[in-house]
Amino acid sequence: MKLLEGKTALITGASKGIGRKIAEKFAEHGANVAFTYLSSVEKGQALEQELQAYGTQVKGYRSDASKFDEADKLINDIVADMGKLDIVVNNAGITKDGLLMRMTEDQWDEVIDVNLKSIFNITKAASRIMMKARQGVFINMSSVVGVKGNPGQSNYAASKAGIIGFTKSVAKELGSRNIRANVVAPGFIKTEMTEILDPKVVEGWTNDIPLKRAGETDDVANTCVFLASDMSAYITGQVLGVDGGM
Repeated sequence: MKLLEGKTALITGASKGIGRKIAEKFAEHGANVAFTYLSSVEKGQALEQELQAYGTQVKGYRSDASKFDEADKLINDIVADMGKLDIVVNNAGITKDGLLMRMTEDQWDEVIDVNLKSIFNITKAASRIMMKARQGVFINMSSVVGVKGNPGQSNYAASKAGIIGFTKSVAKELGSRNIRANVVAPGFIKTEMTEILDPKVVEGWTNDIPLKRAGETDDVANTCVFLASDMSAYITGQVLGVDGGM
């Protein structure tokens, strides 16, 4: 059963990790997929070729969502290329970790711009299209860190907590136009970023998770398919943790 057949979706930051798996799952479920990448040009181009095997329309865009003009142009280009936009997954994000006393202003500003301002930029541009169509779905990627905080990640935690407040507000503003907005808050998910961690650190984190394992990118992507589909038609303004009970 293809849950997203006939839908057109944008996934930001999809060249690797969770974003890549979301793009793959969406194409598998019949969606036309637009996605963005920035520095990982080769990976972005490879993903575009890979997803075309599912038989849906696929196009990658090199775009920086943290810049308002680029985000606005991106949304206009997607509608011009694909005809419409039904689903947006705001996934792009970075970390610049450090204890508060050592954190620079640039480290703070960059994380807030990429993780939080980018969602404002994309959502503002895409909501115009969705309001005219009187339907749409936003899925914004937060983190368990945005819910409970984490030492050494005050910038990241602030950005991810901001996503929650932003999404709940957007859900209230746009609900009357049949536009839904929800948050996915992943916990410890195995990606390229976690492969470089000390195995003892990973073991310690895993022991603190009630399900006693790290999550897979599939776990997050399947949640996004559910929230993007009509199976969640009466769910908006919610934060769905994908964290094994953390």
